[in-house]
Amino acid sequence: MTDKPASEVLIDEHVVRSLLAEQATSFGEPATDPLRKVAEGWDCEIWRWGDELAVRLPRRALAAPLIAHEQKALRVLAPSLNTVGVQTPAPLLVGSPGGAFPWQWSVVPWIEGSSGLTVPRAMRAGWARTLASVMRALHREAPADAPHNPVRGVPLVERKAAVDERLEMLRRSGAIEDTLLASAAARWADALMQPPWGGPPVWIHGDLHAANLVVLAGRLVGVVDFGDATAGDPAYDLAAAWLAFDSDGRALFRSALADVYDDATWIRAEGWAAAMALLLVAHSDDMPDHLTAGIEALEEIRG
Repeated sequence: MTDKPASEVLIDEHVVRSLLAEQATSFGEPATDPLRKVAEGWDCEIWRWGDELAVRLPRRALAAPLIAHEQKALRVLAPSLNTVGVQTPAPLLVGSPGGAFPWQWSVVPWIEGSSGLTVPRAMRAGWARTLASVMRALHREAPADAPHNPVRGVPLVERKAAVDERLEMLRRSGAIEDTLLASAAARWADALMQPPWGGPPVWIHGDLHAANLVVLAGRLVGVVDFGDATAGDPAYDLAAAWLAFDSDGRALFRSALADVYDDATWIRAEGWAAAMALLLVAHSDDMPDHLTAGIEALEEIRG
């Protein structure tokens, strides 16, 4: 089990205001507009700036390239995703290192709403068709210079050793039921038996689960955290069918995409869901919402 990595750089109100005063005065009054930290994940912090903007900053060196990936990907993807009625954190400003802060950062639109994790799984089916529309808009052929991620959207066989190791670690720990592990291992094995993605690499979000969906009044209004956006197998994103939904939502999501993906792709998607759920369980000791999401996904896979 792994705790969240410590921040490798000081990020406080003074640091953020200083960066804004140096580079973002055209957006507001950095010295006086309200500014408060609203989120801190493994990789980034989010500070809300006034009513309509947010500042997204990496908190460790390994995350710095993810901000650059997000900035690059959303310049291409945001317009088409906006046409299906969802917002994205497309950068309004690509910030440069400044003062004691060593990495790129972004000013992005504030997306009003709540994390999808705050909504019980049984109440999420209303988002399914909208998320399917996001998949149609997103999963288009990616250019050769798309951001590269060596662990997301790759052929499943490339992740076999890591997933097997995680399964064994969880077996030894006794952290979750043996039946959950057995069904996850079976679905992973089934997925490995499928032919790999045969089309060109397509754009994928790379971290598509309920925590990265923004909802408001029962609607899906935003998709965030594109730091892992890359090119590869769309099955990686389709794992959201198990990571985000119950059986009713999953049926709606799959039916809305029935003309796009074949059975082998959905089997690989369930394998990816098993792998990602195991990751959430193994590395969320200090993030209980993510731990719960991982266990719930494993329960969906068990059926």
